[in-house]
Amino acid sequence: MAYVIADGCTKDTACVDVCPVDCIHPRKEEPNFESEARLYINPVDCIDCGACVPVCPVTIIFALDDLPPESAQFAPINADWYAKKV
Repeated sequence: MAYVIADGCTKDTACVDVCPVDCIHPRKEEPNFESEARLYINPVDCIDCGACVPVCPVTIIFALDDLPPESAQFAPINADWYAKKV
């Protein structure tokens, strides 16, 4: 079970800073940070620690099992962003 960033991401990088396995991107120093509309969690690298959840200022990070039905489309959006990077 990975975590998912749903709709409403403001690209506040508090979640990036607390992630112990660096699975949330893009980082501010990455070239695509400005052009991306949101941040993404890599479902393969995520260790399900939940450190990102309490620091999200807009409370839109959910465990996959707790993802609201109206936000279900964001699970593949997060995964697909990483699939394009391979």
